[in-house]
Amino acid sequence: MDATEFRRRGKEMVDLIADYLENIEQRPVYPDVEPGYLRSLIPEEAPEESETYEDVVKDIERVIMPGVTHWHSPYFYAYFPTANSFPAMLADMLSGAIGCIGFSWAASPACTELETVMMDWLGKMLKLPEDFIAGTHGQGGGVIQGTASEATLVALLAARSRAVRMILASDPQRPETGITSKLVAYSSDQFCATLGTTPSCAFDHITELGPICNAEKIWMHIDAAYAGSSFICPEFRPLLNGIEFADSFNFNPHKWLLVNFDCSTMWVRKRSDLIGAFKMDPLYLKHDHQESGLVTDYRHWQIPLGRRFRSLKMWFVFRMYGLKGLQDYIRKHVELAKEFESLVRADQRFEISADVVLGLVCFRLKGSNEVNETLLKRINNGRKIHLVPCQLSGQFVLRFAVCARTTESRHIREAWRLITQLAEEVMQELPH
Repeated sequence: MDATEFRRRGKEMVDLIADYLENIEQRPVYPDVEPGYLRSLIPEEAPEESETYEDVVKDIERVIMPGVTHWHSPYFYAYFPTANSFPAMLADMLSGAIGCIGFSWAASPACTELETVMMDWLGKMLKLPEDFIAGTHGQGGGVIQGTASEATLVALLAARSRAVRMILASDPQRPETGITSKLVAYSSDQFCATLGTTPSCAFDHITELGPICNAEKIWMHIDAAYAGSSFICPEFRPLLNGIEFADSFNFNPHKWLLVNFDCSTMWVRKRSDLIGAFKMDPLYLKHDHQESGLVTDYRHWQIPLGRRFRSLKMWFVFRMYGLKGLQDYIRKHVELAKEFESLVRADQRFEISADVVLGLVCFRLKGSNEVNETLLKRINNGRKIHLVPCQLSGQFVLRFAVCARTTESRHIREAWRLITQLAEEVMQELPH
């Protein structure tokens, strides 16, 4: 494929993507396939000779689409949102074309510097304490990780490294192996200090946890993977109170801030704590500016060496939506969740199982776990809407998360009509 054909095919692909997203609600939200469905649809080995682009595109609908769960359908209410917007998609195209591997400033200065500035932009949107903002003289700063799990592991490794250094400073003769085996990490059943847990979007009291961690010199990492996006709205910012006690903080713009996966943003109060755990400088990665104090080499802030130009997505989205547009988007999803909550509360057969704070509603039919399991199975087998469950205090609970960018009130009401219709069928089958 040369540049001339790429121009033509690129425009065709943009049309295909736009058509897919514009008509997504006409597709069953959940695929009707069995495990292993795909292998029989394609050859056992890669082709010896080249195939035409037309043949490849034809197979998207034949091979791929039957096995796709349509996360961006307005009838998808499972898990949490995964972000999707046209500006982010365009930025991803550019990132793929530039194709740099930004492990150091020298490897592509724009890749490093835009990330530092975008992390500062976002940190200021969240009104993070000044300690977390890199600026030009700050000791903290931000980095884009792949996922919140990755950020949590990075924080854990940095915390371990800092604890070892602190102990060695007071007892230099002590062997390091004897220290690491005695270190203790404290967690709840959600692992770390969490703002917006996965099952029910519950919030830990970090204003109470924080001072204890600080007094005991325990590293406190805060995970707000889903809820973090909402903190750009002044009315939800109090949910982040206590951040001033944290050593590191992470949330996923790729969940709810219109920046396509992957983009998990992590801030640290002291970058030296992170770099101390990951720094490695073989000769072939050294460059003239690395000791100047003016540049960041992000390979020291993460587990992998290589990294993509992910900050382009943030730059495009932040500029084309503006803070106000992003706030409006978050508020709309919260309003839709509140609308669904009011529909549930108006039906005496159902109950709300957890406080509805943001875009997630946890609800169930009054009655046994079995009847709720049956209801969920009927909902998902119908493939018109898609939900997943959680366990709260021993109860089987249905989760309804407002996910898609295009979800409107009519979709919420249609989903509720379907749920109540299936609930009626399930309850009629119960022994009287």
